[in-house]
Amino acid sequence: MRPLPRLALLACALTTTSCASRLQASPAAPQLEMPTEARQPCELHRLPPAPTQADLEVGYAARGAQIVACDSARRLAVDTLDAEHALEEEARRRRR
Repeated sequence: MRPLPRLALLACALTTTSCASRLQASPAAPQLEMPTEARQPCELHRLPPAPTQADLEVGYAARGAQIVACDSARRLAVDTLDAEHALEEEARRRRR
């Protein structure tokens, strides 16, 4: 076997290991657990096949309540994500 491929392989291995040893071990950034309410899919009321005026009124009120609940769950997920990003940024500042 020619010495050049062996030498190239050795040089590549040494370069990789020397770079890997210079990395500083940083503490893992804290992760927050996403609330289960934020993970649930939103449900919307569906009208029956032949809706009456009462079905429409009930459906209107039910959908309104479900949209508010869905928006609250979405806001909870966004707040959790924002808080996690703030903790990550704080951890980055401490490392510097």
